[in-house]
Amino acid sequence: MHKFILKRLGLIIPVIIGVIFVIFTLTYITEGCPATMMLGDQAPAEDIAALRAELGLDYPFLVQFGRYVTNVAQLDFGTSFASRRPVFEEIIARFPTTVHLASMSVVIAIAFGVPLGILSATKQYTIFDNGATIIGLLGLSIPNFWLGMIFILFFSVQLGWLPSSGFGTPMHWILPSFTIGISSMAIIMRMTRSSMLEVIRQDYIRTARAKGQKESKIIFNHALKNALIPVITVVGLQFGMLLGGAILTETIYSIPGLGRFMVDSIGRRDFPIIQGGVLLIALSFSFVNLMVDVLYAFVDPRIRSQYK
Repeated sequence: MHKFILKRLGLIIPVIIGVIFVIFTLTYITEGCPATMMLGDQAPAEDIAALRAELGLDYPFLVQFGRYVTNVAQLDFGTSFASRRPVFEEIIARFPTTVHLASMSVVIAIAFGVPLGILSATKQYTIFDNGATIIGLLGLSIPNFWLGMIFILFFSVQLGWLPSSGFGTPMHWILPSFTIGISSMAIIMRMTRSSMLEVIRQDYIRTARAKGQKESKIIFNHALKNALIPVITVVGLQFGMLLGGAILTETIYSIPGLGRFMVDSIGRRDFPIIQGGVLLIALSFSFVNLMVDVLYAFVDPRIRSQYK
């Protein structure tokens, strides 16, 4: 197992290098000079040139990229153009909020998606199956930003039950977690249904029924355990996507997370913050995928034997 983990950790390195190259190139070719944004359009040209030199923006692309990669290798992500504070400090102060939001959203998605998927598969072509399918289609079709605004209008403005902004108390967590958790719930539900339908048609399930075992024991002890592999994969992917996909939700609910901070940094052309935020999200996504692969071994004995 440890050899597999070390191998996967080694594969993360070229992924991170590729992410650094792409995001650095995109920020380099983006219109708008950070020095001009900071000093204003009316600032003298010599002051703008001096600030560009101070920020290191007057070097060619390859020189800037080489210096950035060298600094990242030393765990130096640069200094924010706007606050003049280290990028790592700025990002790490907000990243836990984004992880918290993504974690709660995944918990909601699993809590509703897996039972609905099991119910839909075991009651195929019934009203339960049709209802779960409709819920899944709605969850996939409704944009998160629109759903968030509807939640605010209904639960905050009309009913006054829940706060419309902030993230300080458990009451603040409910609306944003459901806003981005519903789409993930729909995906998990559909995958659980598909995987369960494939498993419950296997011969060993029919054998268990012929032996007279309880249907609940057959579903949860035999079918669900063997249907979890693709579900775990989807859950891992959804968690990784929520880390980067919570940007709009954090903006709508005024959540002081990494997503909203990156949106504000884009408007200020604060390139070090953008680069560091994307890099941290990519690194988190890679580690989530590694954890998913390790979880396979605990769910499926066949995969565990391959690791041995």
